[in-house]
Parts: sequence; structure tokens; C-alpha cells
Amino acid sequence: MENNGLDIGSAPDRLLDAALCHVAFDGWSEMTFRAAAEDSGIGVDLARVVCPRGALDLAAAYHRRGDRLMAAAYMATDLTGLKIRERVALAVRLRLEAADREAVRRGAALFALPQHAAEGAALIWGTADAIWHALGDTSDDINWYSKRATLGAVYSAVVLYWLGDESEGHGASWEFLDRRVEDVMRFEKFKARVREMPVLGAALAGPLKALGRIKRPDGAPRDLPGRVGEGERT
Repeated sequence: MENNGLDIGSAPDRLLDAALCHVAFDGWSEMTFRAAAEDSGIGVDLARVVCPRGALDLAAAYHRRGDRLMAAAYMATDLTGLKIRERVALAVRLRLEAADREAVRRGAALFALPQHAAEGAALIWGTADAIWHALGDTSDDINWYSKRATLGAVYSAVVLYWLGDESEGHGASWEFLDRRVEDVMRFEKFKARVREMPVLGAALAGPLKALGRIKRPDGAPRDLPGRVGEGERT
């Protein structure tokens, strides 16, 4: 689809690329959106068609671009000999290395606003899902949700630490990341041991059976809603 010689399909990327030159100064704001529309040659009216919510859509698009860059970088990495915890940490690190810190800082401020908090949470969930998808996660039950919820919490904590990290090469951030991933792995081991304990295992049998009926969502896009049993939606 074209409009006066403009490839509409390329418009979102052109707008986003143009916006990044302004985000450090004006944040993900209406001023940035208008400047991006002008700089890209798209114009404000057409930019509104591409991004109806203006800079909010651009900020969300920037976040999702980071997820795609992470996945591509992860797939291009030699993973030979890496344990699962090392692969998780690597994916999170690649996700942050693909980002501009000031753009992320401004995005964090935007999605911290009450009216945008739900969207911010959905984007973090999407990042956790993209990481597990890149790792080849095949879970299709309650673990599909718990893995993403746990990793989303880890990712959020690491981002906040990374935003204030002035250490060389962000080394302190990667050490913080390793500690958080190790904490998660210890918790997973603890859960496994609890299930093997006779008394607790028997007490949890009923709740675990009920949770076992929860299934991951079908089809794409992968999102929060899931399935219970066969065809019952939660």
C-alpha cells in the first residue's frame, strides 16, 4: 500500500527511527511524535493513522523491536554447553544490550503512569514470553504462566538496576542479573522438593490437580488469557 509514493508498510519503522533522535530530550511525548512525523516525511495526519495513540504507540513499538532484536541475537549465538540459567541470563542481557538506555528510561517513566501501567505490564510479559520462546520453552500448562511471571519480575528488577548502573560495561548489572536468576532457580528446586514431601505432597495434590487443568493460550499472539480443560476460557 502506498500513498503519494510513501510505502505505508515502512511508516512505523520510519517514525520510530525518527523519534529516537528526540526521545532523549522530549521523552515519548506529543512533541517527539510530531517531530518524528515531520523528520520522517510522513506528516502528522498519516502518522496518526499509523500510530493512533501517538507517542504511546511509538514507545510500545520500540519495546517490541527490542524483543525482536534480542531473539535474533540469541539465535545467532553459540549456546553450546550453556545451562538453562545461563541461557536465561544471556537472553536478558542481549535484550538490554539491544536497547538505548535513555529511551528505556523515558519509556519506564511513561508506563509508570497509572493510565499506561497495564500496557507497560503487558509489554514486560511480552518480553518474558519472547525470551522463553527463544529458549524453546515447550510448557503448555500452569508452568507456561509461572515461567513468564517470574521472568517478568526478574527482568523488571534488572532493568531498574541497569538504568542506574554506572559500572564499566554495566558489569554490576550482569552480576545482579546472575544473582536474580540464581534465586529463581533455587525457588524452582524448592518447589520440586515440596512436591516430593509425603505430607505436603498429599495436601497439595488437589490444588495441583486443579492447576494442572490450566493450559497456555492457543495460537498467536501469545498473551495472558489461558484455557481450563477443553475449551473453557479463563
